[in-house]
Amino acid sequence: MRAVRIDRFGGPEVLVPVEVPDPVPGPGEVLVRIVAAGVNRADALLRAGVYHRAGRPPLIPGAEAAGIVVEVGEGVTGFAPGQRVMAMDGGKSSGFYAELATVPATLLVPLPDKVDLTRAAALPIAWLSAWYCLRHLARVSKGDTVVVKAAASGVGTAAVQIAAEVGARVIALAGSAEKAAWAGEFGADITVDTSVHPDEAEVEEVLRLTGGHGAEVVLDTVGGQAFGRSLREVGHGGRVVALANVALEPSTVDTRDFYPKNASILGFQLTNLQIHGYDPRPDLRELVERVAVGVYRVPVETVVPLAEARVAHERLERRDNRGKIVLAVGPE
Repeated sequence: MRAVRIDRFGGPEVLVPVEVPDPVPGPGEVLVRIVAAGVNRADALLRAGVYHRAGRPPLIPGAEAAGIVVEVGEGVTGFAPGQRVMAMDGGKSSGFYAELATVPATLLVPLPDKVDLTRAAALPIAWLSAWYCLRHLARVSKGDTVVVKAAASGVGTAAVQIAAEVGARVIALAGSAEKAAWAGEFGADITVDTSVHPDEAEVEEVLRLTGGHGAEVVLDTVGGQAFGRSLREVGHGGRVVALANVALEPSTVDTRDFYPKNASILGFQLTNLQIHGYDPRPDLRELVERVAVGVYRVPVETVVPLAEARVAHERLERRDNRGKIVLAVGPE
């Protein structure tokens, strides 16, 4: 089968198309023909060798995908050849930058006909992360003010819609006027171009927009120095959820920015959550149901052929994308 493999850590140029043997499903596994694979920041970190569970090359990246069941392994029930499914990695399956992958049946969700496979491939990482952070950790409710950072990213676009659905007031922060406007199209009540309001000016703008009180929830998808600003933007009794450090730099935290406000800092890392027993399938089913009936829109901005995965990573690392980047692996 065709795949894209990392034989050494490095930049996007180390993503090399190769021919590798077809995988064979073991007990409890399903062999899936991949139609589309989502591209995530974690893929780029894995490729660079700085991801927390990078392992050692050779590696096939890709943590989310959608495709068609080819074969089921021993003991698998509920899946059959020809079935359309959404798959996620969870640290246990083969990577999805490939025509075929074996996936534990516990990490597969059947797809309704109304959800196409390209959009489905964008759900298991970015959308599930935004859903879990807002619904389970921050417990966003109607009337809350929610600040979403990097609001034009895959996670950000999802978070804006998830918060808006429950009746929260959404303040979307994005790095350009175009990206801020994009976030507004998906339900943000207020958009802030952080290129006009950089660093401490961002904090001042958020406080101004919240009448000086700060937000009930800040979803920090950036990390680094942005995390310190998140603590200053949250209000009394509020929640700051940290789910990434795409800045790849240390975060300097002044405890005086949060303990006097009785604010909570909540961490999220999807793979570690699964290792400690989280079953993602109920949440993924809820997400898919909402997408199927049009409650959520899943914007896939760029579709890149599998062999050009390098181009997808270059675009991701330039932060050019609005919404998701997806690899086209095979025909539906």
